Amino acid sequence: MKIGIVGTGMVGSSAAFAMALRGTASEIVLVDRNADLASAHAQDISHAVPFARAVTVRAGDYADLAGARIVVLAAGVGQKPGETRLALLGRNAAVFRQVVEQLMPVVPDALFLIASNPVDLMTYAVRRFSGLPASRVIGSGTILDTARFRVLVGEHLGIAPRSVHAYVLGEHGDSEVAVWSSAMAGNVPLEAFAAQTGRTLTADKRAEISDAVRNAAYTIISGKGSTYYGIGAGLARIAEAIGADERAVLSVSTVTADVEGIEDVPLSLPRIVGAEGVTAELRPDLDADERAALRKSAETIAALKPAIDEA
Repeated sequence: MKIGIVGTGMVGSSAAFAMALRGTASEIVLVDRNADLASAHAQDISHAVPFARAVTVRAGDYADLAGARIVVLAAGVGQKPGETRLALLGRNAAVFRQVVEQLMPVVPDALFLIASNPVDLMTYAVRRFSGLPASRVIGSGTILDTARFRVLVGEHLGIAPRSVHAYVLGEHGDSEVAVWSSAMAGNVPLEAFAAQTGRTLTADKRAEISDAVRNAAYTIISGKGSTYYGIGAGLARIAEAIGADERAVLSVSTVTADVEGIEDVPLSLPRIVGAEGVTAELRPDLDADERAALRKSAETIAALKPAIDEA
């Protein structure tokens, strides 16, 4: 499978590195307006290939993306310390319009995987600018937030994150919703697992974990300027599900017809991801507070759609 990555900053290059090490693609083409940067990353990553999988990694331009099954969009400006993802909207919308206009003649049949923030609104923008069906324009959404949630819950319960089955829904940002009511440890509800193992899961502890998940990006950005390793691995995971037609359930963002009464809104739900992109969405059982929070998250995103519509 051939994958193109447009934008080779820390997120794009980390995604390429993760894909190369995991053998996600047979060929990875890096494109950046700074051709020297793309070339340097391609060389550096290709030097890791002998220690991993047989993958061709090279730099190119838009024409070199022809035949790519997936195109990752990691272009645009980065998030500044203290800046919310939604504040990035205006600065990134114009960039994305130009990128999509150059991509569509070259890769009209590709799936687009969106990484740039604010990712939900950038997913909406790519769908609008490209005219593609929602199933083929996939934002990384809350795949990273979900991973963070599982890590922190696993640490508290003393189990591996992969044994935690829980999701973060809604916006990839301040209004995201960590779903506790249907979360499981193995095949046991979290509350029951905590009671059986003596790992008390109080309301305060749940709030502490939810806040840590929500604020993780700000904490990391404060310490090192940006986040990239986690999302790079998340993008590789989504690409693997597409390439292998896994039909994996992943918390990714697409434009959704209706979420708690809010129409045509891009946000994350658990979705089935395979070779054709998103083939179905799942609606987990939510308690009343979680439903209200998900509606608020949808409203937060929908309120900013006009900025894209007018771009």
